[in-house]
Amino acid sequence: MEHSVFGAKRGRMAALYTRNINRQLARRIREPRRFIQVLYGPRQVGKTTAIKQVLEQIDQPSHYASADQPTLRGRTWVEEQWEIGRSLAKRRAAVLVLDEVQKAADWSEAVKRLWDEDTLNKSTLRVVVLGSSQLLVQKGLTESLAGRFETIRAGHWSFAECSDYFGWDLETYVFYGGYPGAASLVRQPGRWARYIRDSLIETTISRDILLMTRVDKPALLRRLFALGCEYSGQVLSYQKMQGQLHEAGNTTTLAHYLQLLSGAGFLAGLSKFSGQAIRKRGSSPKLQVYNTGLITAQSGLSFKETRKDREWWGRLVESAVGAHLLDVSADRNVGLFYWREGDREVDFVLQAGRKMVAIEVKSGADRGLLAGMTAFTKKFSPRHKLLVGAGGIPIEEFLKNDLSEWV
Repeated sequence: MEHSVFGAKRGRMAALYTRNINRQLARRIREPRRFIQVLYGPRQVGKTTAIKQVLEQIDQPSHYASADQPTLRGRTWVEEQWEIGRSLAKRRAAVLVLDEVQKAADWSEAVKRLWDEDTLNKSTLRVVVLGSSQLLVQKGLTESLAGRFETIRAGHWSFAECSDYFGWDLETYVFYGGYPGAASLVRQPGRWARYIRDSLIETTISRDILLMTRVDKPALLRRLFALGCEYSGQVLSYQKMQGQLHEAGNTTTLAHYLQLLSGAGFLAGLSKFSGQAIRKRGSSPKLQVYNTGLITAQSGLSFKETRKDREWWGRLVESAVGAHLLDVSADRNVGLFYWREGDREVDFVLQAGRKMVAIEVKSGADRGLLAGMTAFTKKFSPRHKLLVGAGGIPIEEFLKNDLSEWV
């Protein structure tokens, strides 16, 4: 079960805070039965809290069940929960919620059969499924449920949300990363770090990746995640990763493990922008965490120590910007890349169709900044060129922006 958010400003309970996903869920559940609603996203971002809030708000009977158990569930579990939902929907519209659905073996086949039966019988049962493993949920959707579902993505909490609800300033958000379930622990940094490492990182790797996916070298996957956190914001070839990890395995394995970590909402490998899809896929990745709390919880450094190290803090700020861009690009179905040619580079490139936005993050004295942006502009003619940080858009303002005015 996901944790509720406590310790909010002015003593409000988390149950009173409404995210955009709440409004989307409530609107779709109230509509005539059309599609299965799929809410997916990483652990500890508030999926369970959101659906329970919505169930309390709507005037419909409901049944909630979670497959997030130490042992895997099967299709029989799905069938049993569905029958409970059907019993509620005999007299009026009702809602069935299946949480962590990817943990139930062959869940998508069972859901397809039961949904199609209900469609034939003109049932009024609405169905919402939740999952924390993006790759596994999407695999089940595309294999069995084509044309039967809509998705709602629950991303990490943004700076705007943490500022509004917890009253956090920019530095607090950059260091702690905005995991709502851990917000009440920020005044006890050691306890906060242990919570992130044990209840979030270890649980996700053990139960959302290793338990659900074939991983021949689990120790390598763990070391790759730690390396990605250490080098977040930097371009690192797979060959260099092998050297850092002291691993003789092939680059295909590392690329696959990076994909698994990205599907869990932990670590992405951004491709180099080149204008050609083949070259993008074959480039050295720029490692980028989805949440800066993943970095600081493992660094062993206090907030004060981290803030004093200007170079380390600058990299953390850039990772916060990158995490924000990952979230926005996923919501808007926009490509996110980096660009480098020799010693000239651009930190981030957003691409939506033929529209491009080049973004540079300046947290210190970056002498190659103008040269990189100038070279990129001559080669690709981006629609917008954004400087974020010193001399440009303030970091705080940028992290509160959904980029709609540029993309």
